[in-house]
Amino acid sequence: MDARARLLLLLMLFLYPAWVESAVRHYKFNVVLKNVTKLCATKSIVTVNGKFPGPTLYAREDDNVLVRVINNVQNNITIHWHGVRQLRTGWSDGPAYITQCPIQTGQSFLYNFTLTGQRGTLLWHAHISWLRATIHGAIVILPKKRVPYPFPKPEKEKTIVLGEWWKTDVETVINRAMQTGLAPNLSDAHTVNGHPGPVPNCTSQGFSLKVERGKTYLLRIVNAAVNDELFLRIAGHNLTVVEVDASYTKRFTTDTIFIGPGQTTNALLTANKNVGKYAIVVSPFMDTVVAVDNVTALAFLRYKGTLAFSPPVLTNTPAINATPVAMNFMNNLRSLNSKEYPAKVPLDVDHSLFFAIGVGINPCPTCVNGSKSVADINNVSFVMPTTALLQAHYYNISGVFTQDFPANPPNPYNYTGNPPTNLQTTNGTRLYRLAYNDTVQVVLQGTSMIAPESHPIHLHGYDFFVVGKGVGNFNANKDTKNFNLVDPVARNTISVPTGGWTAIRFTADNPGVWFLHCHLEVHTTWGLKMGFVVDNGKGPNESLLPPPSDLPKC
Repeated sequence: MDARARLLLLLMLFLYPAWVESAVRHYKFNVVLKNVTKLCATKSIVTVNGKFPGPTLYAREDDNVLVRVINNVQNNITIHWHGVRQLRTGWSDGPAYITQCPIQTGQSFLYNFTLTGQRGTLLWHAHISWLRATIHGAIVILPKKRVPYPFPKPEKEKTIVLGEWWKTDVETVINRAMQTGLAPNLSDAHTVNGHPGPVPNCTSQGFSLKVERGKTYLLRIVNAAVNDELFLRIAGHNLTVVEVDASYTKRFTTDTIFIGPGQTTNALLTANKNVGKYAIVVSPFMDTVVAVDNVTALAFLRYKGTLAFSPPVLTNTPAINATPVAMNFMNNLRSLNSKEYPAKVPLDVDHSLFFAIGVGINPCPTCVNGSKSVADINNVSFVMPTTALLQAHYYNISGVFTQDFPANPPNPYNYTGNPPTNLQTTNGTRLYRLAYNDTVQVVLQGTSMIAPESHPIHLHGYDFFVVGKGVGNFNANKDTKNFNLVDPVARNTISVPTGGWTAIRFTADNPGVWFLHCHLEVHTTWGLKMGFVVDNGKGPNESLLPPPSDLPKC
């Protein structure tokens, strides 16, 4: 190597250390059918690489990730990389008919994205119909090399994926519900890394989390459930929360993790108890009259040296309606807001939006009762298009969507009081337009339509700051004064409390079309969803990249 080449290399090493450290990670996801036995019954499920849960995707901050998804089943498929910012790469976000047409039988698509400025745990899952019930897995984003965790380094790391299991075919469950207009059947069990553990009428060994006394473990906890917010407890052990949704938090210790569908939590566990077997219990949270799968999943924390048939140390589960437990967990979450990891909260907002969310009833002549359950935001029940919205936006295709999504409910009412007598919604594919770098505040207001309920709301393409929450109707004059604009937690999915509200803020610095929806799949199916169109900025680094050549066609 001559002197000039050596000088050039040294300059690159000095000026672009992140470039030198980053890598390209290649994965292949084969979507295949697999016969799986759970709850003493066998059924065929759609999987990735024949695994349930699917494979864990490992990468580092700033790595480029390439995932070739090959569809070998009769179902149409897409994969969503839940929580990945997808800066300028909206084509790889994955929600069917929002950013892409689905991958059809026998076809494939290469998802290509970079994990810019993110580290922690996220998840991936199918984003079409209810296939995410069995097509899901964890994303582990390690810090850059030689960058330490901002908390005591654990000796080992363990990934725990929580889910739901239906004895019957899940696609049949939702298809029947849509035909009848009735609520879909509940799942039959919850799972820990694919195992429900022993349940009534079926003995099952359950999942074992193996630990050694004296060591500290980082637990990467993922809620991949379809419709249930969950509690997690480990008998005799506390957990120290250090990260949620791939954003570091100030540390706090708890005996109960509260985690909604699509959310992730990293927590430190110190194995400091006597050698033995300790119950890990996963139970649902529902603080209203809505039916829910009330089967507790049971796994075990097993110390090295525990005898094979040692009786477990047990623990009780929180009450199903333990609102104080859930709220206490959420109230303890704060951004780290350090020099290395600042919380860049928008202090002024260009768009102040108020979204009333809930469930309604629309006429349906072919349904059982002549009506069907629907869900809406600001009285708009979202209609899925047949052309992907991002393509329609990029190519300026008219007639696919409108840009008139209401910034406020068209007919204000007492949102958490007696519901209006008219429960009917409007229908439409309506989006809200934002300019590049606009700052946005969205107040997500729960309502008492049909029944008040906790709604885990997910925004694609962004992390947002949770600046406030409360019970009852949001009062702008009073509640805004109590907003946390210093160290609010950053998330991509947040639970709007039953009969209450949550306020979020974000900066629209990612051009494209970005989905916002309830992560209870039943509500997404019913129409509790909308989208933001974010325009390009001024320069090429502020513009959506062109679509890939293998983007699936509708």
